[in-house]
Amino acid sequence: MELEESLYSCTQNREVSWLRFNRRVLEEAGDESVPLLERLKYISIFTSNLDEFFMVRVGNLFDLSLVSPEETDNKTGLTPAGQLERIYSVVPGLIEIKNRLYADVAALLRQKGICDLSMEELSPEERKYVGTYYKAKILPVLSPQIVDSRHPFPHLANKALYVAALMRSRKGGASLGFLPVPVGLPPFLAMPDVPGRYIRMETLLAHWAPSLFGAYKMEASCILCVTRNADLNLDSELLEGSGEDIRSRMSKLLKKRASQSVVRLELSKKMSGEFMRLLKSRVGVENRQIYIDQSPLAMRYVYDMIKGLPEEVSAPLRFAPYRPRWPEDLDQSASVIDQVRRRDQLLFFPFDGVDPFLRMLREAAERPDVMAIRITIYRLATSSRVAHILCKAAENGKDVTVLMELRARFDEANNISWSRLLEESGCKVIYGVEAYKCHSKICLITLRQGDKLSYITQIGTGNYNERTNEQYTDLSLMTANEAIGRDGTAFFQNMLVGSLEGAYRHLLVAPAGIKPKLLELIDGQIARGPEGYICIKANSMTEREVMDKLAEASQAGVQIQLILRGICCLRPGIAARTANIHVTSIVGRYLEHGRIYCFGRGADAKIYIASADLMTRNLNHRVEIACPVFDPEIKEMLLGILYTQLEDNVKASSLLPDGSYCRKVNTLAPCNSQEAFMERSIHKPCLPLPEKAEARHRFWDGLLGRRKK
Repeated sequence: MELEESLYSCTQNREVSWLRFNRRVLEEAGDESVPLLERLKYISIFTSNLDEFFMVRVGNLFDLSLVSPEETDNKTGLTPAGQLERIYSVVPGLIEIKNRLYADVAALLRQKGICDLSMEELSPEERKYVGTYYKAKILPVLSPQIVDSRHPFPHLANKALYVAALMRSRKGGASLGFLPVPVGLPPFLAMPDVPGRYIRMETLLAHWAPSLFGAYKMEASCILCVTRNADLNLDSELLEGSGEDIRSRMSKLLKKRASQSVVRLELSKKMSGEFMRLLKSRVGVENRQIYIDQSPLAMRYVYDMIKGLPEEVSAPLRFAPYRPRWPEDLDQSASVIDQVRRRDQLLFFPFDGVDPFLRMLREAAERPDVMAIRITIYRLATSSRVAHILCKAAENGKDVTVLMELRARFDEANNISWSRLLEESGCKVIYGVEAYKCHSKICLITLRQGDKLSYITQIGTGNYNERTNEQYTDLSLMTANEAIGRDGTAFFQNMLVGSLEGAYRHLLVAPAGIKPKLLELIDGQIARGPEGYICIKANSMTEREVMDKLAEASQAGVQIQLILRGICCLRPGIAARTANIHVTSIVGRYLEHGRIYCFGRGADAKIYIASADLMTRNLNHRVEIACPVFDPEIKEMLLGILYTQLEDNVKASSLLPDGSYCRKVNTLAPCNSQEAFMERSIHKPCLPLPEKAEARHRFWDGLLGRRKK
């Protein structure tokens, strides 16, 4: 028993930690300093996050509870059933907070003229408009269905909305009725004369539903939505179809996702006992899987609703627009490739724009001295400039190799489409190594001058997706370092033959290379004792071996700062175990996504940027890349990013020993790190402390591009 208590004394369950992260997202909707429409977006983000959590994580635990019921979580010793029980104990409280915040935000928006209307609130003119629209555009596409002996229970599509009703026949028999909200209809209807007034489609259908079921009488109704398990084991499924083209097999598997088992049933209000009994038995759920949510069950409509508002209405209620900059130390009139050959460059998204990288890629597609372009792709924008440039490069006769990951969850169909287009344009498209997703972010440009080859290597922490480059904080290093270029060449050669065991001089490549090096670097700081220092910025941390090594470092006196936006299974501040570990989470306007590993202080620090979080899946079961940073000025910039985020006392929370979070106390000048990166003003430092002044000045100078020419 003592051994078991020691094993779990400073760790917590992954799923509970994630739910605490999503609560921090939701709490942004309650921050009165955040503009009202942005607060509404945070509720929408919380909702879509929770949807995916149930589809993937809860779905996976349900599968495990059936297949491996005795398997235990190595952070808590909980079985799959035990983890599900923890989840079910937390989620209802989050839904209560969501309902309260939505009601508060909706009431404040009404004061600004932005109203989510009920039918009773429509003016006579609006009621006439809605009635005409219903008869002409909605009624012809409706498909109401009664469930009885001649009409089987319908398939309820994942995350689709339905008006569900308890129906009574003339003989008194109870039946269920369903009215799907057609996917081809807009999610809401804007009123024509007064901007900001709108009615959701499910509200309209619920009003007219009683007239659509013939002789049956509707006794009660609600809006209903089911969430299905979407956690397909694509690796094993794809191997089973190994004799078939991988793209064709993937397309078939995506259809299978739509019919997986239900893991959650959401209702817009609490229904009678008879109604609930019929729903439970037909849908096949338990009481703990049913959630009553009085706010909208699907909230993606929020973005379209905001886009449809006049600028004068929406602008005061949104974040002030921010336009990513072109880095001051890059000459827009000169070749980016030539400038990178002279000096390494770092882009810091979204504060820097993605245009310098796109310009470099476009140059590579056109320059006669460029022989080849090789790139890994995990997620692309729906309309991708990167993909179009790659197609152009292939059409220009360049040797273009694209390692396309088809298993990027929920982006599979988009990647399949792009892979076909890239192939048709002449690109060589490969799909990586069986059973290992390729999550690396690397682009290698090979140039020939006479009989000599040279390289431009770009290593990133985020995807080649121009849309998310404007929403996520990420890093993109562009270097002409020959040794890194040779490592990049070796990486793509290894991927072409399916080898995971390649040797590299500088790049760290998972699954074989990142975790062992991390453990070695932590050991190096352990040897320094109280003089040691570790700072790691990532999205999440779940890997047990890394956490145990960090706990060992803490016990040796090493000071450890972790900046982890989401999951953190390591609990800091535990006496004699993790007392020297401090964990910060930042949830703000932009999604924190960059990964920086720092070991040591100042000029002697060893710093890497990486695609990998400190998660078991990333370090052991994916192809990931971490790249060392050699340029002293870029190292200063990265240290400045870390220091600034550690000083954030506006959007940052601290992880407490019990696994909960509290907002950092604002005892000095307020520091919102993301706003500081947007302002880049040396006249407005976050903390005007003398001991920080020099590092702060160096950081802002670096970010402004005031480097030595």
